[in-house]
Formats: sequence, structure tokens, C-alpha cells
Amino acid sequence: MDEDDLERRTRDDLIRRGLRFSQLRLIVALQDINQISGAAAQIAMTQPAASRLLAELEQTVGAKLYNRHPRGVTLTKSGERLAQKAQSILRILDESHAEISEIETGTRGLVRIGAVSGPALELVLPVIREMRVTYPDIEIAVDVDTSDKLAESLLAHKSDFYLGRLPDGVDARAVELQEIGPEPARLIVRAGHPLTEKSNLSFDDCLAYDWVMQNRGGLLRRTVEAYLLQAGYEPPARILSTSSLLLTLAIISQTSAIAPVARSVAQFYSGEDALDGRIRTLDIAEDMVVVPFALIRRRQDSPTAAAERVLSAIRSRAGLTSKQI
Repeated sequence: MDEDDLERRTRDDLIRRGLRFSQLRLIVALQDINQISGAAAQIAMTQPAASRLLAELEQTVGAKLYNRHPRGVTLTKSGERLAQKAQSILRILDESHAEISEIETGTRGLVRIGAVSGPALELVLPVIREMRVTYPDIEIAVDVDTSDKLAESLLAHKSDFYLGRLPDGVDARAVELQEIGPEPARLIVRAGHPLTEKSNLSFDDCLAYDWVMQNRGGLLRRTVEAYLLQAGYEPPARILSTSSLLLTLAIISQTSAIAPVARSVAQFYSGEDALDGRIRTLDIAEDMVVVPFALIRRRQDSPTAAAERVLSAIRSRAGLTSKQI
């Protein structure tokens, strides 16, 4: 017999030998009261029934569990140990029942959210703050990435829903979508950048500098390039391509490069409390927007109560109806 077989045979040995939860409740009550009649009354059974259960329990565990004396009974060392373990088991079951109730009512559970960077700051972050106060037992995991990666995770059941766009090639029949709105974009530079002091700023001024943008084909990069072309300009000649917001901010804060980011990202990082105030927003292209993003989840998928609670909070903050998407 290998170790796995031995473990399978021993881990539920007492249950297979007839151990009952009523016996566990009885031994715990007996530890507290030290009288069979009192313990029996506490768990709503007769004294003869309690005596019979205790006798069967001693036979099941193969040990004497209590000694009688004129004033009642006293548990043996084996009885004390069994009572302690029984008390732990019953407490764990009570806690499990409470946790199950919380899961069913949406006050506990894991909610996995995907979001592109703008909605992550504008919608998800405030909801996380709210949930930490109102429902602290709801665990929220957030994945910030591009929409193609988020859609892949959603369809692989690695997230409950995401805020982004539906990429080309994804079967629209597999998802349900509720549009939220366009995502404004802004251009950012470091504090003290020459362009922050220039009046009547133009793209001729901006295109003289290096730019940090998404890799070719990225939605924000395509938006910027289209915006420039429509305004009669060519795309930047010198571009460092990266999909990392962290690297983008690091480059911007330490060089004279320019980067397009979501407006909510620009507002967050240009605040005095963020990056020591080293990021500034340029007064140009304030009407540049990325195509609308949406709240997207799997079609005909029933969210957990906790996920539905977070969904409702995000819908409310986004100004959407509370109906199911």
C-alpha cells in the first residue's frame, strides 16, 4: 500500500466507522456541563439516548472518554482531546456556513476585473475604494492590459468582465456588451519641458521631439496617427514603442519625449501627489478621443453575487442602467 492509499484510508476513518455530528455536539456539551443529563438537554435529546450515543462513540474511537462520579462525569484525557477537536470542527462548520451565506448574498468572494488604463483609473479604482469600506470581504483582482489581452482572458474564464473594446476577430456572439463612451486622450511631458511654457502650441512644435507610443497597431497609437493625419501632419518621425505605462512614465519624467495617454491617466499622474508632480499635460489636441469602450462579459454567464455587486457599482459610476448587460 503506497502513502496515497494509506492517507485515503485514514483521513476519514472515524466517519466510515460511524462517527456522527450529534456525538461531536454531545461530547462538547459534556465538556462544558459535566453531566450527561445536562448535556443531553442542551442538544435536545433524552438522557438514555445521550448515554447510548456516548457508548457508541467510545466504541468508534476505541477509548474511554469519561468517568462517572457522584456529582456527574469528568472527561478523560482522550475525551478532552476529542472534545477540543470536536469544538474546532463545529466552529469551522459554523464559519463555513457564514461564509457561504456571505458568498450567496454578495458580501464575500473573488471578483476578477480587466480594464484598459483609462477606465481602470476612472471607474475601477473608485469602486475598489468604495468596496474596501462597504464590503471588505470582497476580494478584487484587477488586470490592466490592452483589449485583445483582456478579451482573451475573459473568454478563457480568467476574468468576470472587463472594461475595454471588442477586438477584431472575437466572436461577438460569445459576449455581451454595454457601451460606456469614448475615452479622451491627452499628450503628456515632464515638468519643466520647453513646450509647457510655449504659447500658441502647435504640432510643428511637438513633432520636433521624440514620442513614446504603443507598438504598431495599438489603438491609442492608431488614434494619434489618424488625428495627426487629419490635421495635415505626418506621424512622429522618432518613436519609442512600448505597451508599458510604467516605462512610458519613467521615460517622460526623465527625458523631453512626449507621450499620448488616456486623459484620466494624464490627470492622475499630473497631480501634485503623483510622481512628485513631474508630469504635465500639454494644451493641445484636447478633442482627441479613442473609440468608445464598453463593459464586456461572457454571454449567458451568470456572475457570482459578489461580481454582480461590483458590476452594479461600476455601472452606477459610469452612468449606465442597472439592468443586466
